[in-house]
Amino acid sequence: MLSVINIILGAALLAAGRRLFWLFVMAGGFIAGVQLGTNIIKGPEWLIIIISLAVGIAFAILARFFQILAIGIAGFFLGGSILSAIVGALGIDINWISWVVGGVIGVILVSVLFDWALISLSSFGGAVLLVQSLNLGISVRSIAFIVLLIIGIFVQASNMRGEKKISNETTE
Repeated sequence: MLSVINIILGAALLAAGRRLFWLFVMAGGFIAGVQLGTNIIKGPEWLIIIISLAVGIAFAILARFFQILAIGIAGFFLGGSILSAIVGALGIDINWISWVVGGVIGVILVSVLFDWALISLSSFGGAVLLVQSLNLGISVRSIAFIVLLIIGIFVQASNMRGEKKISNETTE
């Protein structure tokens, strides 16, 4: 039963992970729930599935309400830590200023590149779920992963271009 859920979830992530941000976050919660259920609880599969679905749904609900805030916070902390490390490596002692400037740059970059990051990560996650669920040989698994990853990125990028083209046509 868990393999069937992983196949459905993996295919959905490949096809629509960017468009359905909450699904991407839910998949992350579901996977975390599976890890929790199999490593800590060690109960029957139905219990692991229930725990995993509950964690995934909780993650999806939180993502729907706090998406913009979560993206901004992540961008700020990533940008701040990266610029702070660069400034520190150069021997300049303006650490808090570099954190603020890097944080602002990080928020801007994450906002601008969010779609591409989500496309890449959801395609990667979908390909992993599918390949793990299909019980393929090692050599076939690597090829299948790469093919699925490319298909996911292509499909979602095409959908994004189509959505932007439609929105441009409706505003003209």
